[in-house]
Amino acid sequence: MIQVGQSATATVTVTESNIAKTMKSGSLEVFATPAMCALMEEAAQAAVQPELNDGEGTVGIALSISHDAPSPIGATITATATVTAVEGRKISFTIEASDGIGIIGKGTHERFVINNEKFMSKVGARKASN
Repeated sequence: MIQVGQSATATVTVTESNIAKTMKSGSLEVFATPAMCALMEEAAQAAVQPELNDGEGTVGIALSISHDAPSPIGATITATATVTAVEGRKISFTIEASDGIGIIGKGTHERFVINNEKFMSKVGARKASN
């Protein structure tokens, strides 16, 4: 059972593959905002995955963040997600990312618990209609 207060972290090193210049979210060699978003979602998913039943997963449904400080190549970024509310299948989180010097980003995130097979059948139906 998912509980308020559960948390998890995810960590990545800033490399050429996750800088703004490579990810086309800017022209500089700093940790990219899309990479920070993905790391925050990874932490949130990790916070709840152990509590899910077999065949269940979560999908992100909302993300509201600020990216407040740059991080250079070589920095280690850690994202932390903490469950703040559980409303049926909707889970809310506070999220934060830091680079060892300080907080580089923060915000809120929501995920929805899904049945993996049912969800993928909906994906298949959308694919067939394209």
